[in-house]
Amino acid sequence: MLTKVTYKIFSVAMALLVLFSTTSFKVDKHFCGGILIDTAVFSQAQKCETETFGTADGTTVKKDCCKDISEIIKGQDQLKLTKFEDLQLGQQFIVASFEYTFSNLFENLNRQIVPHNDYSPPNLVKDIHVLDRVFII
Repeated sequence: MLTKVTYKIFSVAMALLVLFSTTSFKVDKHFCGGILIDTAVFSQAQKCETETFGTADGTTVKKDCCKDISEIIKGQDQLKLTKFEDLQLGQQFIVASFEYTFSNLFENLNRQIVPHNDYSPPNLVKDIHVLDRVFII
């Protein structure tokens, strides 16, 4: 029982490892005055309210104390793809024999004919146990 649970845990962990190692994503960070204000993954980080302000003549001025940093975390993009022809002769033989046996494993069985399927037993007229005086104790 414990080995089945351990096997399932490791299987899920390996699948997640492959998934996350091949996924790329971007992390946006917004700093204002050297202090981290917001961090966002897959979207833009929110700006602080004091980053831009309007003047009396209607123009906007941007402060120099705020800065945005984007970090791109790249996943693995070079996966090794092997063709059947690239394998050695012994490996090709193993793969071909495995495919042959596995495909024949799930063949449909012929429908079996049951000759006594529609046969009904005769009606009992007398109790045979009492007649032969054989009783199950």
